[in-house]
Amino acid sequence: MGQIVERRELAGVVALWRAAGESVTLANGCFDLLHVGHVRYLQGARALGGKLIVAINSDASTRSLKGPGRPAMPEQERAEIIAALGCVDAVVIFDEPDVRALIREIRPNIQVKGTDYTRDSVPERDEVIAAGGRVEIVGDPKDHSTTELLRRIEK
Repeated sequence: MGQIVERRELAGVVALWRAAGESVTLANGCFDLLHVGHVRYLQGARALGGKLIVAINSDASTRSLKGPGRPAMPEQERAEIIAALGCVDAVVIFDEPDVRALIREIRPNIQVKGTDYTRDSVPERDEVIAAGGRVEIVGDPKDHSTTELLRRIEK
């Protein structure tokens, strides 16, 4: 089971892992309602090796990205659910619209995105490369979405 880490403490946790010879993989998303696409994405990220950090958009960040009425679940509950997955080592909540600042802070070896991206279309790609890392695309085809799941539930 992973741990929920305060943003101000994350760099220290990463430093300890690196001192022990671990690499660091960063995944991120809103994870508003956990579905199989999320699980496959995180398992794919974990399969790349090293420690897996999952950065979760804060409530305010999720609302700005997804619109009114979102998130369906508060950030602390989303973080707790993701931290409970066996493939996750740490969860951190971030308030920005993307993870550029977090990449600068922890310099992950790998940043992963889902299959709705290509390596060239990842918004933070340049930041990852500048930090000495690489971008990987993992997970199943984008056949699942929280937005669609919420639409089906509302019907």
